[in-house]
Amino acid sequence: MNAVVLEKLKSRFANAVLDTNEFRGELTVVVPKERIVDVCRFLKEDPQLQFDLLADVCGIDMYTPTKRFGVIYNLYSLKNKNRIRLKVFTEEEDPKVPTMTGVYGTANWHERETFDMFGIIFEGHPDLRRVYMPEDFEHYPLRKDFPLMGIPGSLSLPKK
Repeated sequence: MNAVVLEKLKSRFANAVLDTNEFRGELTVVVPKERIVDVCRFLKEDPQLQFDLLADVCGIDMYTPTKRFGVIYNLYSLKNKNRIRLKVFTEEEDPKVPTMTGVYGTANWHERETFDMFGIIFEGHPDLRRVYMPEDFEHYPLRKDFPLMGIPGSLSLPKK
């Protein structure tokens, strides 16, 4: 099935498939962030593929000067019992990626969590605010430059 998915993606989005990898039967495709919504909509709406479930969205911090941050989308086809992982990358200075909420409703919470922990902004998101950390917290705990023991005094904790 992965060969069919990859062939369809390459024929429909010829210059948008930047890299591919298959490991243990799971396909990973890297696409430009500008094309992620179109690619996901195609994967969801294609009658043969039907990747109708956005199982997870998560951020990554590559800690490199260019393309530091990435977003990984894990899609699943209930009909075909098949998975695909899509990756997009964004710059450290302006970490923005288009929102997927118009394609998958569940992206709403996944993107909020990724924003809260990594500071990646999902452009067009209907309610992009923090989930775990206070709104006025200035840091992003899952970035690699965040200290393991936290930042003393940055967060007021309840007294025992």
